Amino acid sequence: MKQETRVTLTKYAICFGIEVLIAYLVIWSKGFFTQSTAVNIQILSDAFFVSGILMTLFAGMLYVSGEGALIGIGFVLRNVVLAFVPMGRAKHELYADYRERKLSEAKRRNDRCILVTGLFFLAIGIIFTVIWYVKFYNV
Repeated sequence: MKQETRVTLTKYAICFGIEVLIAYLVIWSKGFFTQSTAVNIQILSDAFFVSGILMTLFAGMLYVSGEGALIGIGFVLRNVVLAFVPMGRAKHELYADYRERKLSEAKRRNDRCILVTGLFFLAIGIIFTVIWYVKFYNV
């Protein structure tokens, strides 16, 4: 197997493991084995939905951060810290220079595995919700 394929599969396995851990913690916290079937399906729906939405939102935040949307916040925080450091104002740079430097230092990462596994778990959560709605929801 190629090294690149092995690295990709490892990334997917790690993301899948994290999501399974999150789902297990939700299932454990709600007492899955002590409930009825209808409540168990709700718990499974919650577990898969929570883990899926967390990872999907995390992938979104990584994308937004990689595009440079949070550079302004970093610039402001850096200047606030430098205001309290003795001789910190000597390290001051303009926002345009700071933004250009940060964008040139940023490297493109392939974090598609986080989004794909997040959407997969989200879809499973939606399927469990539909199953609960069709079988157990009393109108």
